[in-house]
Amino acid sequence: MAGIIEIEVNTHYLSAQSSPESEQYVFSYTITITNSTAQQVQLLAREWRITDAENKITRVAGDGVVGQQPILKAGESFSYTSGTVLATPIGTMEGHYLMLDENGDQFKADIPSFRLAIPNIIH
Repeated sequence: MAGIIEIEVNTHYLSAQSSPESEQYVFSYTITITNSTAQQVQLLAREWRITDAENKITRVAGDGVVGQQPILKAGESFSYTSGTVLATPIGTMEGHYLMLDENGDQFKADIPSFRLAIPNIIH
């Protein structure tokens, strides 16, 4: 069922909150999760692997997203915005959501790797 949970990601570099001289590059990301299954599902938890340009890996895990554990009926979508700070101007994030279906079965919905980068750093 994991392949039927669609995940779309949009990222933004927040220059006003960043401090390159202090090696702090702040990014926001907006994720839209769409339930394309025939049944209701609930997002229980998330796990992230954040990698910067120096291959430093940070793992983040916890319940829900932005303080919520949304329930998505068949065909519904849920969007949220969060953020992260990198020590380099480019990096990647990937991970998964732990989901619960109507039958009480848990499954993982993979979040494909996406890039965080300051504008025009990659040509």
